[in-house]
Amino acid sequence: MNGIVVGVDGSEGSTHALEWAAEEARLRSAPLNVVLAWQWPTSLYAGAGWAGVDKEVIGDLGKLAEQRLEETCAAVASNLEGLEVGRSVVEGAAAPALVEAAEGAELLVVGTRGHGGFTGLLLGSVSQQCAHHAACPVVIVPHERER
Repeated sequence: MNGIVVGVDGSEGSTHALEWAAEEARLRSAPLNVVLAWQWPTSLYAGAGWAGVDKEVIGDLGKLAEQRLEETCAAVASNLEGLEVGRSVVEGAAAPALVEAAEGAELLVVGTRGHGGFTGLLLGSVSQQCAHHAACPVVIVPHERER
């Protein structure tokens, strides 16, 4: 899907990014693709815990990601009315997933902070990686308190 790609994770910052992206999509008459990337919690990689994870748990994590995506879109439903909106849930690290999703897009939109660590940083690692690696222009929408 060409148009505008926006990364969300259910955080307040990503909701602001989605609102901004929806407004820009409307101005450009462009489709909007909302992408949520998820990956295994780091704690599951350590020790024998990883070996015991079954396919049902994988499916549950994917369903939780889909639910978070739908909840995020529902929170700004009035902003999305009348737009062509695609929704994608991708398993993998957020930055590479967003950069890949934005191949051929007009614009990639991300927030400055999401659910990652180091919340005191001005730019999160995902937004910083997207700004450095995306093949299209990147808009980094500041967190509400930064405006």
